[in-house]
Amino acid sequence: MAQARSFRNPWIVLILAALLGGCALADRMSGVAEAKRLQEAGVPASARVVKLWDTGITVNEDPVIGLEVEVARADGSVYTAIIPKSLISRLDVPQFQPGQTVSVRIDPQDPSLVALDVYRYR
Repeated sequence: MAQARSFRNPWIVLILAALLGGCALADRMSGVAEAKRLQEAGVPASARVVKLWDTGITVNEDPVIGLEVEVARADGSVYTAIIPKSLISRLDVPQFQPGQTVSVRIDPQDPSLVALDVYRYR
C-alpha cells in the first residue's frame, strides 16, 4: 500500500513559496504582468517613441524603461500615452529611442493603458 509523503522540512516549502512569489513580484515591477494581460486582451496598434527614461530597475541585467509614446490606432486617431514600465532586452535599446516605431497593445476598456507588444511572454 502506497503511503503519502509529507514535507518534513518547512524550509523547502518556504523557499519554493518565495521563489514563486518573487516571480510574480518581478512581473509586476517590470511591467511584464501588464504586457501579458494586454497581449491577451488588448487591441494592436503602433506607437512612435517620444521619450524614454530609465526606471532604475533591472531584471537579469535587462533594463526596465518608461516610455512616452504617440499611439496610432487603426481608425487613424493618434494620442499620447505613458508606458510607466517595460522590461526590454539590453540588446534592443536602440529600437526604443525617440522617433522609433514600436508595436503596442491598448486596453479596450481604458485606452490610456498601453503596453509594448514586442516580446512574447508566457
